[in-house]
Amino acid sequence: MVTLAQPTARMPLDADSMRAIIARQPSFGIYKDNYLTVGTALGSKPNEDNSSVKFQISIRQRLNRQELPWHSYLYLFYSQKAIWNVFQESLPMHDLNFNPGIGWTKMLIRDGKVTGSLTLLIEHESNGRDGDDSRSWNKIGASFNHYIDPTLMLHAKAYIPVVVGKENKDILDHIGYVQGGLQKMEPNGRWVFDVTLAKRKGWNLNFNTTLQFALRLKKESTQYLFFQFFNGYGECLLDYNRFASSFRFGMIIRPSHFSVF
Repeated sequence: MVTLAQPTARMPLDADSMRAIIARQPSFGIYKDNYLTVGTALGSKPNEDNSSVKFQISIRQRLNRQELPWHSYLYLFYSQKAIWNVFQESLPMHDLNFNPGIGWTKMLIRDGKVTGSLTLLIEHESNGRDGDDSRSWNKIGASFNHYIDPTLMLHAKAYIPVVVGKENKDILDHIGYVQGGLQKMEPNGRWVFDVTLAKRKGWNLNFNTTLQFALRLKKESTQYLFFQFFNGYGECLLDYNRFASSFRFGMIIRPSHFSVF
């Protein structure tokens, strides 16, 4: 999902204004949140085996400078997420996930105002290992976001697998096909709160839950103090079928708009 510009309480969601902002923005920039955190598993005493560093690097490149037909834009993107066991001897990397892809984003406009966006995605995700620890899949997806008001966004994403690695054939049982959530932003962008729920297989109310809170330390800064709670499966590809509940904190560099999920 690619959001196109940041609507704020001081700026109307005017389609022409959005186009002008996008035209002025660099083609290269942040895609998803970029963060560095440290944390531990909940429900047990922290130790070198259940505590770790988690970080994510995510970038995108807009391929067209001018708007394409249907108020749309084309992007290449790349994200890399890692779980790093820094408290163990020799500081081994637990898992490193690679996520390149391409996306086509269409602005949703009603009565001259931008109400959100729709994105079609082709993604690959793997952890670069072989043997029993190999994890990989390719997927086609669609994401949607809707601005309920200039500081509140509804987001959703659904995808289907194209090729799934033989070592993780049941990944959808644990990660599911769909996710959704809400992101609330303080009018001046001082803090941002998000909840994301990913539905696991089955008809009962079983979700992988991520709660995030970011607090900006300085006015106009893109750096925030960051807190993250995760409960469920799939925090990393290697552990896609292992249940985990963790709390982490650190620093985050956010896009200049609502985050991408």
